[in-house]
Amino acid sequence: MSSILFESLHPDVAPPARGTAGSAGYDLAACLAGRTARVWTGPTMAERAASADGALTLAPGEKALVPLGFKARLPAGFEAQIRPRSGTSVKTDLVIANAPGTVDADYPDEWCVPVKNGGPAPLVIRHGDRIAQMVIARFEVLDFTTGSVAQTTDRAGGFGSTG
Repeated sequence: MSSILFESLHPDVAPPARGTAGSAGYDLAACLAGRTARVWTGPTMAERAASADGALTLAPGEKALVPLGFKARLPAGFEAQIRPRSGTSVKTDLVIANAPGTVDADYPDEWCVPVKNGGPAPLVIRHGDRIAQMVIARFEVLDFTTGSVAQTTDRAGGFGSTG
Protein backbone atom coordinates (compact mmCIF):
# COMPACT_ATOMS: atom_id res chain seq x y z
CA MET A 1 0.00 0.00 0.00
CA SER A 2 1.28 3.47 -0.87
CA SER A 3 1.70 6.19 1.72
CA ILE A 4 2.19 9.95 1.79
CA LEU A 5 5.46 11.27 3.21
CA PHE A 6 4.57 14.04 5.73
CA GLU A 7 6.86 16.72 7.20
CA SER A 8 5.45 19.02 9.90
CA LEU A 9 6.72 22.61 9.80
CA HIS A 10 5.01 23.67 13.05
CA PRO A 11 4.97 21.94 16.47
CA ASP A 12 1.20 21.41 16.61
CA VAL A 13 0.58 20.35 12.99
CA ALA A 14 -0.32 16.69 12.55
CA PRO A 15 -0.96 14.86 9.27
CA PRO A 16 -4.37 15.59 7.73
CA ALA A 17 -7.04 13.18 8.91
CA ARG A 18 -10.45 12.01 7.72
CA GLY A 19 -13.46 12.86 9.89
CA THR A 20 -14.89 9.33 9.71
CA ALA A 21 -13.85 5.95 8.36
CA GLY A 22 -16.15 6.52 5.38
CA SER A 23 -14.90 10.02 4.55
CA ALA A 24 -13.15 10.45 1.19
CA GLY A 25 -11.61 13.79 2.18
CA TYR A 26 -8.84 14.62 4.63
CA ASP A 27 -9.42 17.84 6.56
CA LEU A 28 -6.88 20.64 6.00
CA ALA A 29 -6.37 23.16 8.82
CA ALA A 30 -4.93 26.67 8.73
CA CYS A 31 -1.51 27.07 10.36
CA LEU A 32 -1.41 30.75 11.32
CA ALA A 33 0.13 30.95 14.82
CA GLY A 34 3.18 33.20 14.51
CA ARG A 35 2.86 33.12 10.71
CA THR A 36 2.13 35.36 7.77
CA ALA A 37 -0.01 34.77 4.73
CA ARG A 38 0.14 36.25 1.25
CA VAL A 39 -2.97 38.39 0.85
CA TRP A 40 -4.28 40.00 -2.36
CA THR A 41 -6.38 43.14 -2.29
CA GLY A 42 -7.29 43.53 -5.94
CA PRO A 43 -4.10 43.09 -7.95
CA THR A 44 -1.79 43.99 -5.05
CA MET A 45 -0.20 41.23 -2.94
CA ALA A 46 1.34 41.77 0.50
CA GLU A 47 2.48 39.56 3.36
CA ARG A 48 0.09 39.90 6.32
CA ALA A 49 0.89 38.67 9.80
CA ALA A 50 -1.75 36.80 11.72
CA SER A 51 -2.78 38.41 15.00
CA ALA A 52 -1.19 37.34 18.30
CA ASP A 53 -3.93 34.72 18.76
CA GLY A 54 -3.31 33.25 15.27
CA ALA A 55 -6.19 34.90 13.39
CA LEU A 56 -6.11 36.26 9.85
CA THR A 57 -8.87 38.69 8.86
CA LEU A 58 -9.82 39.08 5.21
CA ALA A 59 -11.88 42.03 4.01
CA PRO A 60 -14.70 41.37 1.53
CA GLY A 61 -13.21 40.25 -1.80
CA GLU A 62 -9.69 39.71 -0.45
CA LYS A 63 -7.84 36.52 -1.38
CA ALA A 64 -5.07 34.78 0.55
CA LEU A 65 -2.79 31.78 0.40
CA VAL A 66 -3.35 30.22 3.83
CA PRO A 67 -0.39 28.09 4.98
CA LEU A 68 -1.07 24.58 6.31
CA GLY A 69 2.19 24.08 8.21
CA PHE A 70 3.42 20.99 6.39
CA LYS A 71 5.10 19.60 3.31
CA ALA A 72 4.05 16.27 1.82
CA ARG A 73 5.21 13.99 -0.97
CA LEU A 74 2.56 11.95 -2.74
CA PRO A 75 3.41 8.67 -4.46
CA ALA A 76 3.94 8.84 -8.23
CA GLY A 77 0.66 8.60 -10.13
CA PHE A 78 -1.38 10.40 -7.44
CA GLU A 79 -2.61 13.97 -6.97
CA ALA A 80 -4.26 15.74 -4.04
CA GLN A 81 -7.45 17.53 -5.06
CA ILE A 82 -8.13 20.51 -2.77
CA ARG A 83 -11.79 21.40 -2.45
CA PRO A 84 -14.27 23.06 -0.07
CA ARG A 85 -15.55 21.35 3.04
CA SER A 86 -19.34 21.18 2.85
CA GLY A 87 -19.87 22.56 6.36
CA THR A 88 -17.46 25.45 5.89
CA SER A 89 -18.97 26.41 2.55
CA VAL A 90 -22.50 26.74 3.95
CA LYS A 91 -21.64 28.23 7.36
CA THR A 92 -19.15 30.89 6.22
CA ASP A 93 -18.29 33.05 3.23
CA LEU A 94 -14.96 31.24 2.76
CA VAL A 95 -14.47 30.31 -0.90
CA ILE A 96 -11.70 28.01 -2.16
CA ALA A 97 -10.42 30.22 -4.96
CA ASN A 98 -9.54 27.52 -7.51
CA ALA A 99 -11.62 24.55 -6.39
CA PRO A 100 -10.78 21.91 -7.09
CA GLY A 101 -7.10 22.69 -7.04
CA THR A 102 -4.37 20.12 -7.56
CA VAL A 103 -1.20 19.42 -5.59
CA ASP A 104 1.14 17.37 -7.75
CA ALA A 105 3.21 14.46 -6.45
CA ASP A 106 6.47 16.34 -7.04
CA TYR A 107 5.48 19.63 -5.31
CA PRO A 108 8.30 20.26 -2.80
CA ASP A 109 7.14 23.24 -0.69
CA GLU A 110 4.69 24.01 2.10
CA TRP A 111 1.11 23.30 1.17
CA CYS A 112 -1.23 26.32 1.14
CA VAL A 113 -4.89 26.78 0.30
CA PRO A 114 -5.99 29.71 -1.88
CA VAL A 115 -9.08 31.26 -0.29
CA LYS A 116 -11.31 34.26 -0.86
CA ASN A 117 -13.74 36.12 1.34
CA GLY A 118 -16.87 35.86 -0.80
CA GLY A 119 -19.11 37.71 1.64
CA PRO A 120 -19.97 41.32 2.51
CA ALA A 121 -18.29 41.38 5.96
CA PRO A 122 -14.76 40.70 7.24
CA LEU A 123 -13.94 36.98 7.47
CA VAL A 124 -11.70 35.63 10.24
CA ILE A 125 -9.65 32.46 9.72
CA ARG A 126 -8.09 31.13 12.93
CA HIS A 127 -5.11 28.88 13.53
CA GLY A 128 -6.43 25.31 13.46
CA ASP A 129 -9.64 26.10 11.55
CA ARG A 130 -10.47 23.36 9.05
CA ILE A 131 -10.64 25.40 5.85
CA ALA A 132 -10.63 22.79 3.07
CA GLN A 133 -10.35 19.08 2.35
CA MET A 134 -8.16 17.03 0.10
CA VAL A 135 -9.16 13.94 -1.82
CA ILE A 136 -6.38 11.72 -3.13
CA ALA A 137 -6.85 10.57 -6.73
CA ARG A 138 -4.91 8.38 -9.14
CA PHE A 139 -4.25 9.75 -12.59
CA GLU A 140 -2.96 8.51 -15.92
CA VAL A 141 -0.41 10.23 -18.15
CA LEU A 142 -1.22 9.85 -21.82
CA ASP A 143 0.57 11.01 -24.95
CA PHE A 144 -1.13 13.13 -27.58
CA THR A 145 -1.15 11.92 -31.17
CA THR A 146 -1.64 14.41 -33.99
CA GLY A 147 -4.54 13.64 -36.29
CA SER A 148 -8.06 14.53 -37.36
CA VAL A 149 -10.87 14.20 -34.83
CA ALA A 150 -14.01 13.09 -36.65
CA GLN A 151 -17.50 13.48 -35.27
CA THR A 152 -18.55 10.05 -33.95
CA THR A 153 -22.03 10.86 -32.59
CA ASP A 154 -24.77 13.38 -33.18
CA ARG A 155 -23.37 15.37 -30.28
CA ALA A 156 -21.81 18.51 -31.72
CA GLY A 157 -22.00 22.22 -31.05
CA GLY A 158 -20.22 22.61 -27.73
CA PHE A 159 -21.76 23.54 -24.40
CA GLY A 160 -25.41 22.57 -24.14
CA SER A 161 -25.10 20.14 -27.05
CA THR A 162 -27.21 17.48 -25.31
CA GLY A 163 -30.20 19.77 -24.85
